[in-house]
Amino acid sequence: MTGVFHRPIPLVGPPWPEGALPLAGGALFFSTVAEHRPGHPTRLVPALGLPHAARVRLTAPRAPLLGLSLDRPRIMGVLNVTPDSFSDGGRFLAHADAVARARALIAAGADILDIGGESTRPGAHEVPVEQEIARVVPVIEALREDGIAAPISIDTRKAAVARAAITAGADLLNDVSALEYDPGSLELAAGTGAAVCLMHAQGDPRTMQEAPRYADVLAEVHAYLAGRVEACVAAGIPRSRILVDPGIGFGKTAEHNLALIDGLAAFHDLGCAVLLGVSRKRFIDVIGTAPNPDDRLPGSLAAALQGLRRGAQVLRVHDVAETRQAVALWTAIEEGGARR
Repeated sequence: MTGVFHRPIPLVGPPWPEGALPLAGGALFFSTVAEHRPGHPTRLVPALGLPHAARVRLTAPRAPLLGLSLDRPRIMGVLNVTPDSFSDGGRFLAHADAVARARALIAAGADILDIGGESTRPGAHEVPVEQEIARVVPVIEALREDGIAAPISIDTRKAAVARAAITAGADLLNDVSALEYDPGSLELAAGTGAAVCLMHAQGDPRTMQEAPRYADVLAEVHAYLAGRVEACVAAGIPRSRILVDPGIGFGKTAEHNLALIDGLAAFHDLGCAVLLGVSRKRFIDVIGTAPNPDDRLPGSLAAALQGLRRGAQVLRVHDVAETRQAVALWTAIEEGGARR
C-alpha cells in the first residue's frame, strides 16, 4: 500500500533478544517495528513479521560510500566559502583561508569535506552561478593539487556548479533541494557517477522558516525522500550512491526537528545510507538557549549522538575534532555494552 513505511525501534546489546535483526547491518538492532500506515494509528509489529522487501531494506549492510565503509560513524566537515552562512559566514571566504580551513578539517578527522559557495540559511538569497563557481572550484583544485585524497562533497543546488566542482575533483553532490531546483541536476548526477545526498526542505531558503506546517512531519518527509530516491534509481543512480537527509532546520520548527531525529531510523526503510545535519542549528537555541551559533556545540553533540543511536551513519558538522572525540567515546561505550 502506498505510503506505508516501517520505523525500527533501535536497541543495542547485550543480549540480542530472539527475533532481533540488525539495523542496516550495523551494531544497532531491532526486534520491534512501528508500522506507519496512512489513515491508521501507528502500530507496533515484530521485526520478523516484516514484509520481505521491507526487511531487506532495513537490515542489509550499506555498501561503502565514496570508498568509506559505513560500519562506523563518518564525519562530514563543513566548509562555507560564503560571506553570509548562519554560523561562519565570511571567515573562510578568502581563498587562502578556505584552503587552510579544509586542511584543518581533514587533520581534525573529517572523513568527507562538504564545500559550499551559497548560503542556504533561512532568509538567504540566491548566488549567481559564476560567483558560486569562483568561490568553490579553486579551493577544490588546490586541495587536489596538494594531494588531498579525502572525498569532497559540493554543497549546491545548481547543475553548472556541480559539474564544475566534479570536474575539479568533487565526488558527491549534496543538494538541499534533492536534485529538484535545477532540472539538469538529476541527469548530471547520473551521468558523472557522483554520489548524491538528497535532502528534504519545505519551501525556499528565503522563506522556509516563516510558517512551516505538517500534518505528520515524519510521514511527509519520508514520503518526499522516497519519491526522490525512486527518481534517482529510475535515472540510473543506484541506492549505494545515495545518502538521504531529513533536512533538520529546513522548513521545520524545533518540534518538527525533534520528531525527525527521534524517528530517524525510519529513513533506513528507503534502503540508503542516512546523513544527519544538526550542527549549530537554531533549534538548539530554542531548546537550550544559545543565541550565538558558536555557543551551540554542547547541543550539537547531544543531538548528533542521539542521531547515531537512531541509525545515523554520517554526521555533517562544523566542529570536527570535538565531534570525533564524542563519537569515539559513544562508540566505545556502545561496543563495550554489546560485548558484556
